[in-house]
Amino acid sequence: MLTFVTRRLLLAVPVLLGVVFVVMLTIDLLPGDAVTLMLGEHATRDAVANLRAHLGLDKPFLVRYLDYVGQLLRGDLGRSFQQNRPVAAELSDAWPATLELTIAALLIAAVVGIVAGIASAVWPNSLFDGVARLFSLFGLSMPIFWTGLVFIVIFSLWLHWLPVGGTGSLTHLILPAVTLALPSVAMIARMTRSAVLDVLREDYVRTARAKGVGEVWVLGRHALRNAFIPILTLLGLQSGQLMGGAVLTETVFAWPGLGRLMVKAIFARDYVLLQGAVLVFALAFVVINLIVDLSYGLLDPRISRQG
Repeated sequence: MLTFVTRRLLLAVPVLLGVVFVVMLTIDLLPGDAVTLMLGEHATRDAVANLRAHLGLDKPFLVRYLDYVGQLLRGDLGRSFQQNRPVAAELSDAWPATLELTIAALLIAAVVGIVAGIASAVWPNSLFDGVARLFSLFGLSMPIFWTGLVFIVIFSLWLHWLPVGGTGSLTHLILPAVTLALPSVAMIARMTRSAVLDVLREDYVRTARAKGVGEVWVLGRHALRNAFIPILTLLGLQSGQLMGGAVLTETVFAWPGLGRLMVKAIFARDYVLLQGAVLVFALAFVVINLIVDLSYGLLDPRISRQG
C-alpha cells in the first residue's frame, strides 16, 4: 500500500510541473500586461520598465519558469501582483469556500444520482424511469451559468425564498450547490442505472433470487456492491469536474472561493496568483484519483494496486 501511494505521488510531480508550464505559457501568450494594469495607461516607460524588472517579468520565459519551479521546491508560491500578498495566504482564504461548495454539490449529486439510478434500474421503463431519463438529459444539456441565472430569477427574484448570492448561512449555499450538482446528478443517475441493470441480469443474481433471497438483500448485498466500482470511478471524475465548474458557479453567485479568485487573477493578469490556484486544483485532482484507486481494493480485493 505504501509503495503504491509513494509511486503515484512521485508520478504526480511531472504532471504538476507540466501544468505550471502550460499555464505560464498560456498567460504569456495572452494580450495585455500586468504592469500596465497596475500602473495605468499613462505610466512612463521608465516606470513600466523598472516595475517589470522588479517583478522579474523582463526575463525570458524559460528563466521565469525555472525560477518559479525553484520557488515551489522551497515551498514558496510567490507573491500576488495585485494584492501584494503571498499567494499561499490568498489561496488559504479562498480555498475553504470552494471546498465547502464542492463537497455540498458532491453530496447532492451522489445521493440524488445514486438513488434515482437505482430506482430506475429496479423499475425499468416505468414512469419514474422515463421522468428520470428526461431529467438527466436536461441536466446534461443545460450550461451551469444558464442554470444558475434561471435559479436566481425563480427562487430569489420571483419567490424570494433564497438569497441571490454571497455567503453567510446555509441558505446561501443551496442555490450554488444545486446548480453545480445538476450535471453530475444526471451523469451519476445514468451510470448507476446502467451498472445496476447489468448486474441484475447476471446469473448469480438470478440464482440468489431462485434460492428465495429477498429482493432488498439481493440488491444491497450483490447488485450494488458489484455495480459500485464504475459508480465510484465516476464519482471521482465528477469531483474534479465539480471543482472545475466552481469557477463559473462562484462567479454567477458571487461565492468567494478559488474559482472566483482565478477569474479575478485572469482579468488582472496576475499570473503568479493564477499559477498557484491552478496548481492547487491540479493537486486536488491527483489526490482525488489516488483516493479512488485505493477505494477499489476495499470494494473488490481481487483488484491489484500494484499498477
